[in-house]
Amino acid sequence: MILPAVALVLALGVGVIHIGAVRVALTDAAADAARLIGRGDSEGAAASRVSQAHSGAQMSVDHVGPVVCVTARTEVTPGLLGALFTFEARGCALDDTALSGGESSP
Repeated sequence: MILPAVALVLALGVGVIHIGAVRVALTDAAADAARLIGRGDSEGAAASRVSQAHSGAQMSVDHVGPVVCVTARTEVTPGLLGALFTFEARGCALDDTALSGGESSP
């Protein structure tokens, strides 16, 4: 009788850990993508980095003066929890291409 309760609590714990891991990975990917775009790499390369964080993740890019910001979004359904969680992470970096007139610096 206690074994099913322990299994349920364990499954819920694993689901919560998975949610946290996705959130951290998405935040890191948004920051990486902003740095990639800021140093002159293509938005395709940045989008690839975001999609590596979680399958189905999408991104949008905003240029605000000398700063480029990437917002990454994804939806997660962790195992037994059954709920759909939507996460959004934002990362910003200095836009070297704006400072150097369109050419990336070495």
